[in-house]
Amino acid sequence: MVISVIQFIIEIPGANSLKDKRRIVKSIKDRLIQRYKLSVAEVDNQDSIRTAHIAAVIVSNSKQHGESILHKALQFVEDNIPGYLVDTKIFSEQY
Repeated sequence: MVISVIQFIIEIPGANSLKDKRRIVKSIKDRLIQRYKLSVAEVDNQDSIRTAHIAAVIVSNSKQHGESILHKALQFVEDNIPGYLVDTKIFSEQY
């Protein structure tokens, strides 16, 4: 069993309140869950208005497959967020 994880930080310059930010983060999370069947959560910076730290996970039987899905998800986020990515990490652990 291989667990592949992606973490990324998004700068959201258009957010003027936590409510704006949460709406954007929820949209990103819901679309990643629906499109790529990932488990997704905001893992840090919950009280920051302009940044969001999001992690997503997929369990598969190969590192290549899991990381391939996560790279597609990252490209989707880059193409569809109303902001920009500051930092990204993708890694896998085998159990």
